[in-house]
Order: sequence, then structure tokens, then C-alpha cells
Amino acid sequence: MLGKIKFISGCLILSCIVVICMTIVVPQVFSAEKTPAVRYWVSVSTEKSGFPGMPSGMGGPGGMPGIGSLFGMGGGEGSSGKRLHLEVSSPKPLPADPQATHDIPPSQNMGPTLPLVPPDPGQTHQGRPGERPEKFEKQKMRMLIYWGCSETVRPGQPYVIDTAKSGPAEFGKMFQGRAVGQHSLSPRSGTSYADWPNKKDGKQVPANSSLVGSHFVHGNYVPDIRFAIDPNHDFMAPVEFTSTKGTPADSFYFQWNSIPTATGYFATAMGQDRNTETMIIWSSSDVREAGWSLMNYLSNEEVRQLVRDRVVLPPSTTQCVIPRGIFKDAQGAMVQFIAYGDELNIAYPQKPKDPIWAVKVRRKSTSMLPLMEASARDSRPGREAPQDREAPPEKKEGITPGKVLKGIFGF
Repeated sequence: MLGKIKFISGCLILSCIVVICMTIVVPQVFSAEKTPAVRYWVSVSTEKSGFPGMPSGMGGPGGMPGIGSLFGMGGGEGSSGKRLHLEVSSPKPLPADPQATHDIPPSQNMGPTLPLVPPDPGQTHQGRPGERPEKFEKQKMRMLIYWGCSETVRPGQPYVIDTAKSGPAEFGKMFQGRAVGQHSLSPRSGTSYADWPNKKDGKQVPANSSLVGSHFVHGNYVPDIRFAIDPNHDFMAPVEFTSTKGTPADSFYFQWNSIPTATGYFATAMGQDRNTETMIIWSSSDVREAGWSLMNYLSNEEVRQLVRDRVVLPPSTTQCVIPRGIFKDAQGAMVQFIAYGDELNIAYPQKPKDPIWAVKVRRKSTSMLPLMEASARDSRPGREAPQDREAPPEKKEGITPGKVLKGIFGF
């Protein structure tokens, strides 16, 4: 069991590198080409644990952080529930005593306001792209990449990546996925940045929370930002796997509930061959795509383009199948699943003036599903495991996805 936990943790690390009262002048849907002076992002996620017997709000195994947070799927403390991340970025430097807050509607059930707090100075350094230690140990590892919802492996698969035969630059090019937009705002020298949750207030979002209503952001380093969130841009419904059939050695079928506000779906699975230093990666894309960059918020246009490119499943889809046998020798394999939600983009003032501020409300709903035998999927808390089943052999300490990333990219 400990070996599986360590492996899952390593996979999560690898995967990572992989509104609301109107103003007096009604804001417009933001389509301006120029960057607004102040940007305010409201990142809204719904997370549902796919692990049998794991109650909502439970952290990861062995004291690990919440599973969702390790995937870059939001999440902080728990593995299931609603998540909210507020970020404000301004080109002006912070004043000596920065103050900013977000007044929220009563339906949010989190009090009258949420404070926006700048991170500690030590957290504001953003290393230059490509920075890494001068010396590092290159790990040897193979990756087999499969794709497509099909019962059997399609011709021309798998695509093989071998670190022993590729230099860091070449491997990095093969490793990277589709180019997508910015995943978050970030602190930068000489500018203002603050977010919530933070050290001052980190309360959890209650299950009955709703963002629908009037919102007001104000402070001594941001302009007054008034906007409203409508029901179509509230928290998305959770992903529910309604049916699963199969085993890692067979074709694995899974179905999910249709989410009314979803614009598309994407799934990826990962496992490690227990006998070799080989990672197996599969995605629901109809063309080759490992999905490193897709398990996160995407813009409306990015999702539409990816649906056209047959990478993201259209919102009418409610089922998929993993090809037979690709995870038959894997230990701890699991599916990551994301439903993308429609973004709300608002800017003020209206054209032709340059925007003073812009609000982005971006949404997603995520879940995970372990690939395991049917009897294990049907287990429930308190049910004793069969006594005649042998305990799995202890996994020897060796190569992990985390070590591979460190060896290749110098992390």
C-alpha cells in the first residue's frame, strides 16, 4: 500500500508539469486586444474524489495534501468540494499599507467580505524561464503514450519517449503538450498582487455556496470593481462516474453524468509498469496528446479549438473506454478527468477606451478514478478485505516520476 501511495504521489507531481451588480456604465464582454490596467481573476472549481470510501473533505493518504491540489486541480485541504481562488494584479507597486477586499453576495455563505492579501516577500520571486542547477543527474526512463477512446490499441501506438536516447531539449519538446494560455496571475517585482485564500483568511467554501449575485472589489491600490455573476457561471455540478466496467488488464469503460454548463471534457490516465522503468500515459484525445497542460482552466476559445482538433471531447459525450491491456502491468494507475466550464469575461469601460479593469471568471469540474479490479472498486468503509488475498510485494525504492523531472529539467 505504501508503494502505491508513493507512486500516486509521483504521478501527481508529473501531471503537474505536466458575476454578480452591474456598474453605472454596463461592463462589456471583454474582447479588447490591449491588456487592462488591473486584472481580477475568479477561479471556480468543483472537485469530486473518485476514490472508493474517501469521504468529502479528507486529505490525501499518509498526510499528503489534498489530491486535487497536487494535480493542479485546485483543492487545498480536501479532496472533494467547492474551491475558490481570487487574484488581483495591478501594474502599480503596492502601497506601504496595502488594503483590498472582495465584498461577496449573501448566497456565498462565507460572510460579508473576503480579504485580498499580498504574499510574503519571499514568495514573490519568479525565476526566469529555463533557470536550473548547473549540475543534475539525468534519469533514464521510457514513456509509452496512447490515445483515443477505443476498445483496442489503435495502429501506430504507442508513441515512445526514451530519456536515454534524447537530450533535455529534445525530450522537453516531445514531453510538452498543447500550448494553452496563462493558468494564473502571479506576483512580479514592481507590481501589485494579492489573492485569497491567504494567511489572514483561509476558510473553506461551504457545500451550499453560490456565487450568484453582486460582487464588489475595492482597496487602496485597485480601482472599484463591480460585477455580477449569473447562474450560468456559478459553481459547476460535480463529475459523477455513473458506470465503470473492466479491469486494468482489459478494456476499461467509464461513463459520467452530463454537466449542463460544460463546454467539453478531457481524460488522461497514468501508471507505471511494475517490472520496468516505464511510464504508461493515455488520453481521451482522438489525436496524439498526453494532456500535460490540459488538466487546468482553459479559455472558451481554447476549448472550442481543441474540440475542433478532436483533442477535447464535445459536451455531448458521456462515455469513453481505455484500450485493452495497456495498464495490465501497471501499479496504481488512475484516470484524471476534467469538465471545462464557460468563462465569464467583463471589462470596464466600454470601447473605444482602453479597459481600466477586467474580470475573468473561469470554471472547471474535476474528478479522479482509480483503475482497479471491480471487487476493489465496490469496497466500502468498514468492509474487511478478503483474508485469502496475498498482500502486494513491497515496492522497492527506485526511480520515480519526480526524480525523472529533476534529472531532465533540473527541478
